[in-house]
Amino acid sequence: MSGNAFGHLFRFTTFGESHGPAIGCVVEGVPARIPLEEADLQVWLDRRRPGQNRFTTQRREPDQVRILSGVYQGLTTGTPIGLLIENTDQRSKDYGNIADRFRPGHADWVYQQKYGIRDPRGGGRASARETAMRVAAGGVARRVLDTLVPGGVRIRGAMVQMGPHAIDPRLWDWATVEANPFWCPDAAAAAAWEEYLDGIRKAGSSIGGVVQVEAGNVPVGLGAPVYDKLDADLAKAMMSINAVKGVEIGAGFAAATLTGEDNADEMRRGPDGGALFLSNQAGGILGGLSTGQDIVLRLAVKPTSSILTPRRSLDIDGNEVDVSTHGRHDPCVAIRAVPVAEAMMACTLADHLLRARAIAH
Repeated sequence: MSGNAFGHLFRFTTFGESHGPAIGCVVEGVPARIPLEEADLQVWLDRRRPGQNRFTTQRREPDQVRILSGVYQGLTTGTPIGLLIENTDQRSKDYGNIADRFRPGHADWVYQQKYGIRDPRGGGRASARETAMRVAAGGVARRVLDTLVPGGVRIRGAMVQMGPHAIDPRLWDWATVEANPFWCPDAAAAAAWEEYLDGIRKAGSSIGGVVQVEAGNVPVGLGAPVYDKLDADLAKAMMSINAVKGVEIGAGFAAATLTGEDNADEMRRGPDGGALFLSNQAGGILGGLSTGQDIVLRLAVKPTSSILTPRRSLDIDGNEVDVSTHGRHDPCVAIRAVPVAEAMMACTLADHLLRARAIAH
């Protein structure tokens, strides 16, 4: 199986399965003498960790990360950084009833067709368990950005819609994001979502959502024209996350409804002599290059496919069957997608920052 690595100069490769003994990754391209210790990564993993409330999977994984290589006396050495997280709460028996059946909406059937074998325990390699290592790699990327960019790069995400219920943008408050289990910036919406998702969860069903991620203090000029556009790489990064089915940057699909006058981000001379943008319909990227404005993107996350409601499918012999998936699953996987999307933003920006530095030198 190919396709387990992401990035060019800042590059990480993940390994491991949902119900294997451990998951891990190797991060390459990190410059020497970047301050790094396990606590720098653990703080982000704790935000993604499962089982913290009734609205996420009840699988209890501490997600304690170990740095195996590439760091000496608290500084990176420039060599590959090995990271490992042990799996401690696998419950493989939950998947005994679907070992020979394909779950609708999952990758089971296509994995079987392509490889002739699959790991049915929690989805194996296709499980969202893999995203823990993206978050760990994202922690490394944040340290790179904090060290090499004066003032650091601020990356933060929020969930802005659950099912059909969107937040009120006028009530956006970043301080509220950390105060509820949904990373929601609208306190009133978060309270309503709690009752709504309780009903979804108790019915054994699931629901999708929309996540917004922003990056501030991004240097001007990250990215490259044509095929290595910064927005193209960000779109790939977000689309590679489990359950993500759509990505938009800036005004996104709404740009199709705007006039040229409304969509153009007009400019004036700023106090520092540079450009002062009067709007940000472009989401901080023009022509594939960062403008210095906040990068703003949103991703649409589908409902968790593992639900108790029987769905029609096939078994391994081609017989028509009904499939009901038991086990521990997120009723709204978009919730835990927030720290994962932040991590992929960090990794993409770190990669492009190192590319820009390589050209400059």
